[in-house]
Amino acid sequence: MSSPADTALVGKRIAVIGGGPAGLFAAERLCAAGLQVDLYEAKGSPGRKFLIAGKGGLNLTHSDPRPLFDARYRERQAEVGRWLDGFDAQALRDWATGFGVETYVGSSGRVFPVDRKAAPLLRGWVRRLKERGVRFHVQHRWLGWNADGNLRMATENGEITVQADATVLALGGGSWPQLGSDGNWMPILQQRGVDTAPLQSANCGFDIDWTAHFSRRHAGAPLKPVVAHWRDLQGQPQQLQGECVVSEYGIEGSLIYALSADLRETLNRDGHVQLELDLVPGRDDERLLADLNRPRKGRSFGEHLRRAAGLDAVKAGLLFEVLGKDAGSDIAAVVRTLKRLPLQLLRPRPIAETISTAGGVRLEAMNDALMLTALPGVFCAGEMLDWEAPTGGYLLTACYASGLRAAEGVIRWLDK
Repeated sequence: MSSPADTALVGKRIAVIGGGPAGLFAAERLCAAGLQVDLYEAKGSPGRKFLIAGKGGLNLTHSDPRPLFDARYRERQAEVGRWLDGFDAQALRDWATGFGVETYVGSSGRVFPVDRKAAPLLRGWVRRLKERGVRFHVQHRWLGWNADGNLRMATENGEITVQADATVLALGGGSWPQLGSDGNWMPILQQRGVDTAPLQSANCGFDIDWTAHFSRRHAGAPLKPVVAHWRDLQGQPQQLQGECVVSEYGIEGSLIYALSADLRETLNRDGHVQLELDLVPGRDDERLLADLNRPRKGRSFGEHLRRAAGLDAVKAGLLFEVLGKDAGSDIAAVVRTLKRLPLQLLRPRPIAETISTAGGVRLEAMNDALMLTALPGVFCAGEMLDWEAPTGGYLLTACYASGLRAAEGVIRWLDK
């Protein structure tokens, strides 16, 4: 990403606030342009959420071709698509290769480092940024601006002020606040006239009013494979096969996360939403009816479900949760329920425990270079912007792409 320094930019000082992927990538581009870059991180080290997200295998990006890739950003696909024009999934893979990190495409289309680890990539990235002149300041929490327009920072030794020729805010959303993205920047920007959308849970589970018996017995049990049926915001029927998990409070997992935006927005609009699960996607109604009408030979109905229809304990438990303990008295009703088990979702899980958030700085509050129209010289990037995407590498890719776009915006703005 290196490029010859523009003499008009030499000596200009840029403050990047936030040490996640968007902030780090913005710092990389700004440094390459010859700018003096100071990166401020509220926690003791940068990239903490990046590391946690990579614990189960760092999902860098996805192999979806464009424009399918862009469509994952729903209502914001046009805007995010322009960011991806500057830095897309292949560019991210090439960038990782520059650190000696080779990637591969998994069976689901997700892209991972060969070793699936986040720490080596992050260590190499931070080391390279420091070698190129980026100054890191940890335990520096941004508090806004003082009356002179200087940045206010809370540090272990008290509050300080920082002067900068331009600022990139990459403060994250509101999920996993213990790692730094707590959404406390929202009122600071609102007070300065920046239009924001409320933060909401995204890539989240949902509460369901399980009975105590079902919750106690089946919490943590996986549901796989199942087919989810739901209606999108236009009322059109949709379906998707995948895996999810019964939790103590309701339901979660990758399949649910993929639907969560539609489910959440339907709840917001209508006050209720129903999700239906096909628990036996490999058998049609006719075969399932024939299987369950076989003689039970004295076996319990739960055991009959296991032997005749291949249902494990949690799927049988879901059937009894919906139809009651006498479910076996009406086989036709059992078949209908197993093929379209209705679940009433009550609410999304709290923001603090979700993978990501929707809402944040509205894209209409900034220009195409991601500079705030209310605050010239202040640019925003990453999850703090009002866009969302499912898990699968789309979140990280857009954070990188927006960080680059904000940095390019800074360069153009200063060069004028």
